[in-house]
Amino acid sequence: MTFNIITIFPFMFDGIFDFGVVAKGVKSDLLKINIHNLRDFTHDKHKIVDDRPFGGGAGMVLKPEPLFEAVEFIKSKSENENPHVIYLTPQGKKLTQEKCEQLSKMENLIIICGRYEGIDQRIRDNIVDEEISVGDYVLSGGEIPAMTLIDAISRLVPGVIKNEEFNDSESFSNKNDRTKLDYKVYTRPEEFRGHKVPEVLLSGNHAEIKKAREEK
Repeated sequence: MTFNIITIFPFMFDGIFDFGVVAKGVKSDLLKINIHNLRDFTHDKHKIVDDRPFGGGAGMVLKPEPLFEAVEFIKSKSENENPHVIYLTPQGKKLTQEKCEQLSKMENLIIICGRYEGIDQRIRDNIVDEEISVGDYVLSGGEIPAMTLIDAISRLVPGVIKNEEFNDSESFSNKNDRTKLDYKVYTRPEEFRGHKVPEVLLSGNHAEIKKAREEK
């Protein structure tokens, strides 16, 4: 699976994917992550990517020309003729585990990281396939949401996590009950500063342990 990230701050991604599950997926050639600097698709000496909004208002808006060219360039280099284009924005549908599962089945994603007051509406109308929000709060841009999205999707790509049964038991992953969260977990020592591990977990009775965990 290939992720293509379009951003004006490519250095924000330095090292972030060099650890954990995503790094293992990249090393195993199951994942590929390409970072594209939006300023590389400008044609003026100052590499300007934003401008004031028509009609007035606070802030700046990302211009249509660089983003159109960036997406067209990525698509021209892609083996997949139609990569799925995602724009990360508070106006998008809220990200869920179910959505991550759907996206993990795609071969190529283009992720647009917004900034300032957003992107020119003509981009959203003509080249964006889907708008996603990571929550009802304000962030400075789409870079951190992009990291979140890639991490959540990557662990669902077949082979990235060796024992894929782990995914089935994760929070929000139960197909029949997506509100179910993980149970409480304990490890050694059995007693720490007077606080003991529940007896049922020490019993060796796996049926009772499973029942107790499901109740929690």
